[in-house]
Amino acid sequence: MSAMQSSGYQSGFANEFATEAIEGTLPAGQNSPQRVAHGLYAEQLSGTAFTAPRHANRRSWLYRIRPAAVHEPFEALAHERFHNRFDEAPATPNQLRWDPLPMPQQPADFVDGLVTLAGNGGPAEQAGIGIHLYAANRSMQGRFFYDADGELLIVPQQGRLRIATELGVIELEPQEIAVIPRGLRFRVELPDGEARGYVCENFGALLRLPELGPIGSNCLANARDFLTPCAAYEDVEGDFRLVAKFQGTLWEAKIDHSPLDVVGWHGNYAPYKYDLRRFNTIGSISYDHPDPSIFTVLTSPSDTPGTANVDLAIFPPRWLVAQHTFRPPWFHRNVASEFMGLIAGVYDAKAEGFMPGGASLHNCMSGHGPDAATFEKASAADLSRPDVISGTMAFMFETRRVIRPTRQALASPRLQQNYYQCWQGVARHFAPPKA
Repeated sequence: MSAMQSSGYQSGFANEFATEAIEGTLPAGQNSPQRVAHGLYAEQLSGTAFTAPRHANRRSWLYRIRPAAVHEPFEALAHERFHNRFDEAPATPNQLRWDPLPMPQQPADFVDGLVTLAGNGGPAEQAGIGIHLYAANRSMQGRFFYDADGELLIVPQQGRLRIATELGVIELEPQEIAVIPRGLRFRVELPDGEARGYVCENFGALLRLPELGPIGSNCLANARDFLTPCAAYEDVEGDFRLVAKFQGTLWEAKIDHSPLDVVGWHGNYAPYKYDLRRFNTIGSISYDHPDPSIFTVLTSPSDTPGTANVDLAIFPPRWLVAQHTFRPPWFHRNVASEFMGLIAGVYDAKAEGFMPGGASLHNCMSGHGPDAATFEKASAADLSRPDVISGTMAFMFETRRVIRPTRQALASPRLQQNYYQCWQGVARHFAPPKA
């Protein structure tokens, strides 16, 4: 195998990048010359319509050893656990919570280890999301993957990932996230031997930074902290498999070379990563608990202004200082639906039962909030002192659509049958004044 990699990352969110692993690869002044340097092929990868407005248009030009069209025909690949069948069971208004996925007993790579928990919409309507968990104990060997249905937001919880993509390599660890664009081919390696985490498959508008409004030009996630890999390539031949997810089904084709053979590229349609620990958290310094929208890292907007196809929000270490205020998240019911995961530590609204690697689902207008123990503790807290929340990282996928659990999620032995009991101990404190 001949491989070459430029070190480091390029910073910025959705910038126009230019990177080459061999000097002189990128053509000057045009995108597709009659003959590309070093005997390469020019290929455009478009993530939006050609005529999308310039500020929203995403595409990259790739200069590669072979075009992406070079492979044998695809055939359907049996895979029952990873899918987009969100109509298998009636959506439930019950609050749901799952324990973490166990590590596989048999060898399983990233694709083998994906399990669909819930979702809505689908790739055919180009709206909605799929929510998946992964648990893997083997690097991808002899095969590569791409998702034609949506971009993949990967949230590791345990174990590092080395994601080798057509456009470069992303090294990812827990408390970092990565976004792999729709259609980009990649391979996942496990430096620690096993890994577990979450994946949001976004069928809708591409994820972007949220508008800041009256917050101004800074805070939350800053564009300069998003990192895109420099060009790298593999020049290797062999007996490989290319796995594609297309319209909710997995397909597999034989390919006689590594598809990660892009020697140089330029554009703004590329994978990227972000360290959640760099998030600049803001909050109330007077009274009341602000809406969780102030914790938004990325958003996929819908056709309704201010209403997301999906938001990624996080609950990182922070100080709570609000006075005359119930400081944890209040009891609430939302028109939006919320899927939560815990990467590390303890979530401040739950005293027990919500474990790292676990998940919860609170659908549209289903009541939820702190459990009984958290309520009593927070109600009696000394508000003259700040609450310093440390050693934790939770996240939420929030969406305008009802999140529909799959049949396998509802039948899973990891579904906590007694989750509802965390609110049964909420005491009656009502004491009307006596006449």
